[in-house]
Amino acid sequence: MSCYGISCRKEHPCIVCGKPVLSSLNKKTCGRSCANINRTGIRYRINSPRDKVKSQSTIKIRLLELRGQQCERCGYNKHEILHVHHKDRNRNNNKVSNLELICPNCHYEEHYLEESWLKNGGVA
Repeated sequence: MSCYGISCRKEHPCIVCGKPVLSSLNKKTCGRSCANINRTGIRYRINSPRDKVKSQSTIKIRLLELRGQQCERCGYNKHEILHVHHKDRNRNNNKVSNLELICPNCHYEEHYLEESWLKNGGVA
């Protein structure tokens, strides 16, 4: 049994010093000192990476200032729940001319009502 355990042991060399490291733990280095040597020269971002939530809220705030605090289709005036809709349905195209502030009901109609099974008289 002990020979079987030794034969199943998979090791690979440390990328810094070459000492054997157990590969089952997905380690690249043998310890903290080699890990620090391996990380020298890597530049980490000081600020947080670009966050989707922060960028979407910034876009919404900009649209609220430009176009008013109501739905652009029906005039619903609770600006806290308005959605930002991309007219060409490309989420990466954040030009002001492509964006629209609409309420959840209008947004649902835009995306789901045209493909609804109820539209073709599916109710029994």
